[in-house]
This record gives sequence, C-alpha cells and structure tokens, in this order.
Amino acid sequence: MLVDLTADFFSLFELPRTFRLNLSELDSRYRDVQAQVHPDRFAHATETERRLSMQWATHANEAYSTLKKPLERAKYLLHLTGHDIQAESNTAMPADFLMEQMEWREAVMEAREGGDHHELERLHLRLDNDIRGRYDELGALLDDAQDFALATDRVRRLMFLEKLLFEIDDALASLEE
Repeated sequence: MLVDLTADFFSLFELPRTFRLNLSELDSRYRDVQAQVHPDRFAHATETERRLSMQWATHANEAYSTLKKPLERAKYLLHLTGHDIQAESNTAMPADFLMEQMEWREAVMEAREGGDHHELERLHLRLDNDIRGRYDELGALLDDAQDFALATDRVRRLMFLEKLLFEIDDALASLEE
C-alpha cells in the first residue's frame, strides 16, 4: 500500500472523521501503516523509492501525532470543515473567562512562590477535571451537534487551559528539583 500524501489524516488510517476516536484503533492503524511504509523496508530499493518511503513515514507520523492529542485533533477537524480558530490573530475572550484565567494564574503563582506542592497538585487535579469535562462538551459539539462555530470558541479556550496545565506541571517540576 502506498500512502496518499493528499489524504486527510482520518482517511490515511481509515478512521471516521470524528473527535471521539477509539485511540486503540488509531494506534493499531498507525502501526499497520508504519509497517508498510517504514524506510527500513525500502533499504534496498531505488533512491526515489527510499525518498518516497521517508515522505510516507513522515506523513503517517504527523497524522498520528495530530489525531492522538485531543486539542490537535479538534483543531484539525475544524480545519477540515473550513473553520479557522485564528489562534494568532484573535485573542479576544469573554471577560468572565479571562477573569477565571487570572485567578488560576494567581493561585499557581502563589503556590509556586510559597513552595506549596500540595496546593499545586490540587490545582492540577481541579484543572485536569475541568479540561476533561470541556473535551466531553467539545466532542458533543463536533460529533453530535456539528456546531463548528461554538466548537472553535471552545478550542480556543482549551488552548488557554492546556497552557495553564503545562505551567502547573512546570511549577511542580521546579519544586521537585
């Protein structure tokens, strides 16, 4: 099988174009594709075939990486439906969401400065639970309601929250050093 470099990532792995993916199935399909296109299989092929196998393997890796992560998968789905999240150009967010972000960041900063490992873990757990609920909502918006405009807003919010979760993880790691 040759990989169609123009196929969308879902088609590449013969998966439905949905947010709620069976990740075990994705893993299995990825391994199948990689087994067919891995450059080692083309070690004795022509230079052109070796170069193509490298392109196919790279494309499969990019597709897998995108579909494996829920935020990236949501962004990709929105891209496929023609909805640009405008992450770089549109930073406007509702005031209540921004206030919530400021409160979170203040709590993280205070816990980090105070060396309060337990508070950072509590904040991490609370935020992680909030993010999981938001991904459930996003799945309903993308797969069931197909409300791509609202899903775009939710993806932009999740980008903020994922960044905050990373900051909490970073703060926890700095206290463990």
